[in-house]
Amino acid sequence: MGSFVSQTLESVKVAASQETSPSSKPPALAAAGAPTSPEQAPIFNNCWSCRVLSGSGLIGAGGYVYWVARKPMKLGYPPTPGTITQMVIGISIACWGVVILSDPKGKAYRAA
Repeated sequence: MGSFVSQTLESVKVAASQETSPSSKPPALAAAGAPTSPEQAPIFNNCWSCRVLSGSGLIGAGGYVYWVARKPMKLGYPPTPGTITQMVIGISIACWGVVILSDPKGKAYRAA
């Protein structure tokens, strides 16, 4: 179940060789995932609506995971290592959503 992406989402363009001799070798392709130039656009869009949607979704998912782990504790059951691990994972997912919303790396490299 799921998919595995082994190549970038953009199509690979190979420049045609000017020579037509049979001994000429085809141009070598860059390694998959290796940037070819500094001007290369990011694979995923970094628009505000995308960040709001994904960030708030992660915050909600993290809150839900934390809430499900906290629920038995409110009923009086002692916390187990699995429950504490689930709470930590829920907090981590929510923090990941906050990082996506705040976009610290994009602001650090944004030109004025």
